[in-house]
Amino acid sequence: MASNPRIFRSIASLAACVAVLATGAACRRSPADSTNPPKPGGPVRGGTLVASVRSEPATFNRYVEASAALDVLTILTQATLVRINRATDQLEPWLAERWTESADHRTFTLALRRGIVFSDGVPFTSADVVFSFRAAYDPRAKGVLDASLRIEGKPITATAPDPQTVIITLPAPFTPGLRLLDNLWILPRHALEPALDQGRFDRAWGLNTPPASIAGLGPFTIAEHVPGQRLVLARNPHYWRSATDGAPLPYLDRIVLQVMPDQNAEVLRLETGAIDLMSQADVRPEDYAALRRLREQGTLTLEDLGVSLDAPMLWFNLRQDQNDAKHQWFRRTEFRQAISYALDRDAIANAVYLGAAVPISGPVTPGNRTWYSESAPKYAHDPARAKALLASIGLGDTPIRFSLLVQSSHTTRQRVATMVQEQLKQIGVAVDLVPMDPGSLVSAWGRGNYDAIFHAFQASATDPANNLDFWRSAGDLHVWNAAQRVPATSWERQIDELMARQIAAPTLPDRQRIFAELQRIMGEQVPAIWIVAPKVSIAMNRRVEGATPALLDPKVLWNADTLYVRDGASRPR
Repeated sequence: MASNPRIFRSIASLAACVAVLATGAACRRSPADSTNPPKPGGPVRGGTLVASVRSEPATFNRYVEASAALDVLTILTQATLVRINRATDQLEPWLAERWTESADHRTFTLALRRGIVFSDGVPFTSADVVFSFRAAYDPRAKGVLDASLRIEGKPITATAPDPQTVIITLPAPFTPGLRLLDNLWILPRHALEPALDQGRFDRAWGLNTPPASIAGLGPFTIAEHVPGQRLVLARNPHYWRSATDGAPLPYLDRIVLQVMPDQNAEVLRLETGAIDLMSQADVRPEDYAALRRLREQGTLTLEDLGVSLDAPMLWFNLRQDQNDAKHQWFRRTEFRQAISYALDRDAIANAVYLGAAVPISGPVTPGNRTWYSESAPKYAHDPARAKALLASIGLGDTPIRFSLLVQSSHTTRQRVATMVQEQLKQIGVAVDLVPMDPGSLVSAWGRGNYDAIFHAFQASATDPANNLDFWRSAGDLHVWNAAQRVPATSWERQIDELMARQIAAPTLPDRQRIFAELQRIMGEQVPAIWIVAPKVSIAMNRRVEGATPALLDPKVLWNADTLYVRDGASRPR
C-alpha cells in the first residue's frame, strides 16, 4: 500500500513483456515508448512546472520512510531496474535493457544499459544493484522495503558476475517475476556504502544533507529544499533516457514542489494558475464544477480516470500488547462487523462525494478490474443487526467509546469521519475524532498509541503480489497489527498461506481464484473497514503537455521526464 505507511500494489493483464518472459526469451522495449505522441509542433524544451505536495518528507532516503511526498520525490530523482508502466500496467525495461529467464522461472539474468552514470557523474554498475539489495535487507537500516522484497519470507539473491550483468534468483516460485523489482530504487554505492557499513544508513540522506551530495539515476536532482515551503528539482544533465526522436530527456529544466497542507489553498492556487497540478491530490467533488468551468474557458485540462484504486479505510488497533477492555472489544470479529453494518455507505457517497464514489466493503475496489471479486462479503446498512452483534458479545448495555485519528488537512476524510461518528451514535457507539497532521498520525500508528485510524494509502502497483507487506502478517504495512513474528490469529495464518499459493500459481485465473478466497476471508474478519471508493478526476494547467494520467500515484508526475510546458521556451535540439 502508499502518504504515510505506504499501500497496496494488480495487473490489468499479463503484459506483453511478461508474456515474452514466459518463453525464456529476452525482453526489449525502446527507451521512451511510454510517452504520449507529441502534439503538432513537438515537445518544447525548458521551463518550470510547479506542483503541490500535501506534506514534505522526513528524509530523502526512500529505504527508511514511506510517505506520499517521498514517493513523489523518489520517482523524480531515482530509478529502478524495471518499472511497471502506470498507464499500461506492463513491465518495462528501465536501467536493465533486457533479460533472460531460466526454465524454472526462478533466475533472471539482466543486462544493464551501458554508459549510464549517476547525477554526480559516477558510473552506474551492477555493484550498485547488489549494494541496493544489501541495504534493503540490512536489519540495522530499519528500512521499509524489506518485507516487500521477500518471497515466503526469504530474501531475493542478487549477484554481479561482471559490471554490466546482474543475476536475480528468487527463493521460491513467484509468478509475477521481475515485477517485484518495481519496489527497489537503485542507490549509489559510492555515496552510501560507508553509512551502511557503519550502521548509520537509517540516518543517511536526512533533510540536513546538502542536496548536491544526493546522487540518483532519475530525471531530476534536488537543487533546493526550503523546509515547510518547497523542494526545487533541477534537470539531471546525466539522465540516461532519450525521446524516440533522439532528443535528450527530461524536457523540463525544473520542477518545483510547493508544500501545501491546506486543500482549499491548494485548489485556489490551481484555479489562479499559481500551480500547474496537484501531485498528490484528486479533484474534490465540491471543486469539480468550478474546475469544469475553467476547462470550458480553456484554462485547465480536466480528466476523469474512473474509480480509484485507493479507498480510505478505518482500522482498529489489534496489537496483542494492548490488553485493556477496549482493545479486547476491537479484537472481536463481531464488534468489527457491527461497526461495518452500522455505516450507511450510500449516504456517505452522496453527501460527502456528491455521488462521485461507489460503496465498497472490502480492500479491493472495482477500479482494480483484474483483482476485484464480487464474492467478498457486502455490509449493507443494518443498524439492527449491528446492535444484535454487539449484544451477542455482551456489549448491548455497555457504554462504548473510542477515539478515531484522521488527517487534519484532508477535508474529505474529515467529513467522512464526521458522518461515521454520527452513524455510529445511532447504535450507541461514541467516537471522539482526533485530527492530526500526517506526520503525527503516522507516528501514533507506529507507536501503537491509538484506538482507531481513518486513513488512505496510495497504490504504487495493482498486483497484490507487489503488496506483500500489507497482506502478510509479517509485513510492515499489515496496519492493524504490523510485523508479527508469527500470525496472531488463525485467519491471518490462512491469509499468509493463500498469498504464498497465490504468488506461485501458474496462471492468472488460478491467482484470481485464490485471491478471491482471500478477499472473502478479509471481508468476514473485517480487520479494516472500507466505506467508499471515490471516482478520480485530475486537473492540470493547460500549458502542461506530454502527460499520461494514470490511476496509480503520482498520477501525472510518474512520467515527468516526458512532460513539457508551453511557455515560450526554446524548442529541443
